[in-house]
Amino acid sequence: MSVPTVIIIVLGEAHLRRILKSYARYYNETRTHLALDKDVPLSRTVKRAGRILCRPILGGLHHEYVRI
Repeated sequence: MSVPTVIIIVLGEAHLRRILKSYARYYNETRTHLALDKDVPLSRTVKRAGRILCRPILGGLHHEYVRI
């Protein structure tokens, strides 16, 4: 089994804070959790129609898929 290697180069304290804030927002608002029946901790409305758009998060490490 291969394990993906991800390296994020931190360019100072302010940059690290932005990275952590971005990941926390992704984790709480976008990433699904199996323990919550594939919902997120901060629930959102489900959109059933519209085009699907892919947005990279953390430089493409993760992706968010949204309907517009």
